[in-house]
Amino acid sequence: MARPVTLFTGQWADLPLETMCQKAKEFGYDGLELACWGDHMDVFKAAQDKKYCDDKHALLAKYGLKCWAISNHLAGQLICDPNNDARSDGFAPADCAGNPEKKRQFGVDSMKAAARAAKNLGIDVVCGFTGSSIWHLLYSFPPNDMKVIGDGYKFFAKMFNPILDVFDECGVRFALEVHPTEIAYDIVTTKKTLEAIKHRKAFGFNFDPSHLQWQGMDPVKFIEEFSDRIYHVHMKDCAVTLDGTTSIIGGHLNFGELGRGWDFRSLGHGDVDFEGIVRALNRIGYQGPLSVEWEDPGMDREFGAREACAFVQDYNYPIPEGLFDKAFTKK
Repeated sequence: MARPVTLFTGQWADLPLETMCQKAKEFGYDGLELACWGDHMDVFKAAQDKKYCDDKHALLAKYGLKCWAISNHLAGQLICDPNNDARSDGFAPADCAGNPEKKRQFGVDSMKAAARAAKNLGIDVVCGFTGSSIWHLLYSFPPNDMKVIGDGYKFFAKMFNPILDVFDECGVRFALEVHPTEIAYDIVTTKKTLEAIKHRKAFGFNFDPSHLQWQGMDPVKFIEEFSDRIYHVHMKDCAVTLDGTTSIIGGHLNFGELGRGWDFRSLGHGDVDFEGIVRALNRIGYQGPLSVEWEDPGMDREFGAREACAFVQDYNYPIPEGLFDKAFTKK
């Protein structure tokens, strides 16, 4: 059976959820990965009110859609960020603005509520971010004190172990999107992250190839390395556009600006090998959603989301029941 194809609503949270449902159905999606902002999902309400959750399911069902995961990326970023400065004021209620520790506590409370919300929704995955107290130490000059790096992983474990306790209580899993500015951003740091929390099963990954691709990694290697931790999958593309004058670091340029060394692209318009990814997912037996996270600064989002749905459906090979040469065997 082919996996469901869903659309992550994070880039559409400016629209009311019902409008988003109408569009997603028209585009051809099977469901939505609900962002925990806008009016798409209030984790505090969902954690306390089963009827609120039932109403969300009813709205989705009205348009023939389902939900397999919710995503609490913005609040998650606040948990381990060292500064929680004005850039993230919009990630928390207005009364948290300018108060880094109040924003951090909101992030913790929101992530715990997300686990309870998922339980009430009858789903078992919450995707999101962690933030990182050590990301800014990426380039070791002035030279880093490696004890500080180690302390960063300890701080992550201190902040997330109590959160994961709630996930365990609820029978829900947290899926980190491995991503620059998070505690895990490549394969090496992902291993360190798992070691920091003693490989707790409640903690896994929302596999997103785009963030690995532009850093120069092979996304298939990530699937193979963490085959038992792929709890959710984002389908997202990017293109590396280095030309001898551009920089992989980005040049302090916004997405889409001339002079960047890479950019996100609509599915099929970048460098990601989705054929290899789907085959790797088949090898590990992944049967969850393939969720389109649509981002492309050079394309209309409705055109792109519709095209991306068709693209994923073309690559959505069912997991084979056995090797083809079974048909050659005489019994």
